[in-house]
Amino acid sequence: MLERYHRELLNFLVRQVNDRETAADLVQESYVRVLSVQRSGQTILDMRALLYRIARNLLVDQHRRATLRHHDDLAAIPEDRHPPAPQHLQPEEALASQQVVRAYVAAIEGLPPRCREAFVLHVFEELGHAQVARRMGISISMVEKHVVRGMLACKLCERRLRQEGRAEPRPSDGPT
Repeated sequence: MLERYHRELLNFLVRQVNDRETAADLVQESYVRVLSVQRSGQTILDMRALLYRIARNLLVDQHRRATLRHHDDLAAIPEDRHPPAPQHLQPEEALASQQVVRAYVAAIEGLPPRCREAFVLHVFEELGHAQVARRMGISISMVEKHVVRGMLACKLCERRLRQEGRAEPRPSDGPT
């Protein structure tokens, strides 16, 4: 049954890809997929329509793969025109980020133990105040005080980093 569409489909695909061998490969893959549908027991109402739909989908897939693979050879581009690495991968930026993280960790570690525990549970483990209170056996009000104290320590750390020029203000930050 499929043989009667072979020449028609091949000619269609040759016009699309301008390469007879590629078109023949696409026809073959289309047939394989139609046979797979038949073997799965699905009813095929219009064999020709299914064959063409599969062939068009294969064309789209082939075009996507070709688009992804197309790029300039980096060796052919002069070194001064090489694209730079993303900012976060620059050595200076990575070092600055590590220093900022260390500063925040030091600020959090500088909190009293119970305050630090409540702050970490709330901020990093994303537990609500009531959950933290239950887990630690303290009142919700005390959890709120601990969290506020932790936030203030982090805000103070952020101000120090800005003064040292190591932290850029976030767009959402207001005047501090």
